[in-house]
Amino acid sequence: MTKLDLDFVRSQFPAFTSPVLGGPAFFENAGGSFPCVQVVDRLHRFYTDRKVQPGSPHEAGQLGGAEMDEARSRLAAMMGVAAPEVSFGPSTSANTYVLAQAVRGWLRGAKAAIVVTDQDHEANAGVWRRLADEGIEVREWKVDPDTGHLDPARLADLLGDGRVKLVCFPHCSNVVAEINDVAAICAMAKDAGARSLVDGVSYAPHGFPDIPALGCDIYLFSAYKTYGPHQGVMVIREAFGMELPAQGHWFNAGSLYKRFTPAGPDHAQVAACAGMVDYVDALHGAHFAPEADPAARNRAVHDLMRAQEVAVIAPLLDYLAARNDVRLVGPRQAEARAPTVAVELAGPAVPVAEALIAEGIACWGGDFYAVRPLAAMGIDREKGVLRLSSVHYTSAEDVTRLIGALDRVL
Repeated sequence: MTKLDLDFVRSQFPAFTSPVLGGPAFFENAGGSFPCVQVVDRLHRFYTDRKVQPGSPHEAGQLGGAEMDEARSRLAAMMGVAAPEVSFGPSTSANTYVLAQAVRGWLRGAKAAIVVTDQDHEANAGVWRRLADEGIEVREWKVDPDTGHLDPARLADLLGDGRVKLVCFPHCSNVVAEINDVAAICAMAKDAGARSLVDGVSYAPHGFPDIPALGCDIYLFSAYKTYGPHQGVMVIREAFGMELPAQGHWFNAGSLYKRFTPAGPDHAQVAACAGMVDYVDALHGAHFAPEADPAARNRAVHDLMRAQEVAVIAPLLDYLAARNDVRLVGPRQAEARAPTVAVELAGPAVPVAEALIAEGIACWGGDFYAVRPLAAMGIDREKGVLRLSSVHYTSAEDVTRLIGALDRVL
């Protein structure tokens, strides 16, 4: 198997040469990754050479509009969908809120139910739960309180009467980190006559999705956690998108990518999202033979990223599992999880995170808006968890440095 060239990878991220960011070993990637140089360059170019109304007739407007279109079309090709099926918004939380308003209208007056989980970040839980105020039944797919695992058998019980119209669940949780079997879950939902919405915020940093392989109707993720600007990206398959009530201007209702954008997008950041695809293509070019299909390039890079992450994070999981004074949240096996490692300590997590920062480890502690999964697993919100999150640019030396710091602090 091709091994990730970590020197090449790190050369693509200006943060590693920053006098501020380049010193600590960075383990707060789940809060936001470093941006790749391709995104930084595109954002700078837009603000210096394109910052007028996109699509206007003079040169800067034409170039700016073309770069926004490029971002949409290239992201779509990379994920295996049509360009109009990709929409942008200010954040995934905002995008989810807009979608919830559409679903509110879609199901109003129907004797319908939706399924949510207690494994989710609150952005993909609270907005759906509030639909109960409209008379829509909300059914909770509960995690195992010991492990945080979502058992598909419990979902089957919730789908049994045929009333469920939408199943909302995470690709993986931002604290449990177990990778859910999205394709199998979406197939279950489809067989029961329900649509599926996947929150991919905590998974997409570890490999952009292959949407046709997953089989979901909606997939959401945050560009600022996938080496890009602060934007939310949502893939809405056309059949479902045109069925949901439009949330944008009435005269844009015929355009799928505008139906769920109620306000003007951030032009520069949308354009800069093409830099994420530039980065995937650069990784592919540095590791593999040429490949014409963008989706195939993405799949190869996804597997390259994951192999690196699994190898690098395994020693940390081994170390934490061997301690009797901490509780490792989520799977013990690196292959079964994203490299986002949450740990319950005997006391509050924040002071330990602060001590680690003093040791040159950038991390944090708290509830990370994962209040429901923590409560379901019996973890006090005030105490929180220590979260140590890596991505493919994390080195084995970073993990060794982290383990040494944990030894001293704990």
